[in-house]
Amino acid sequence: MMVSSTPCCARPERALRCWGWLLLALWLGFAAVASAAERSAVRQATLRATPQGYALDSDVDIVLNATLEDALTRGIPLHFLLELEITRPRAWWFAEDIAEPVRKMRIYYHLLLRRYVIESGYRTQTAPSLAEALALLGHVEEWPVLERGALKAGASYEARLRLRLDTAQLPKPLSIGAVTGDKWELATPWHAWSFEPPIPSRSAPPTP
Repeated sequence: MMVSSTPCCARPERALRCWGWLLLALWLGFAAVASAAERSAVRQATLRATPQGYALDSDVDIVLNATLEDALTRGIPLHFLLELEITRPRAWWFAEDIAEPVRKMRIYYHLLLRRYVIESGYRTQTAPSLAEALALLGHVEEWPVLERGALKAGASYEARLRLRLDTAQLPKPLSIGAVTGDKWELATPWHAWSFEPPIPSRSAPPTP
């Protein structure tokens, strides 16, 4: 009895099957890359000294799924929480919790003005397009997070930051559905970094 050594894909009846698996693998690869590229994430975060203490500057790439985009266009506001955690590592014990400030943010579409409204801290801005609105929402500048003297000079600290959708602020029926469905969820991975506190600058003396 002779055993054929013809490769699988060389046989006409199996060639289509081989090509099918190859195309499927390529499609899944492209889909994974696209999904990773569209994922919301903290791009950068910096803690800097101010005359009053310490402030955070950060940029977050925010990508909404179709459900959240549709909710905005129908006038449903989306509330977000920017969560910062600062700790001080200790050699023989658990890390010391320094601060856990939270910044509340909101975005909604004004149906009469036909503009997106972005509220972050005490600042309100508007934008004509969703892309511009999300860029403004994700850009945080001079957020005061610590008072002067809260950090020790020369010590090492760790910080991590994330942005997430506050599903508790959704209208009640949507809030209940958000518990089990991922269409009403958005959260960036934690962005972590280590730092030594910069020296707070002194306020300039008043001009006589």
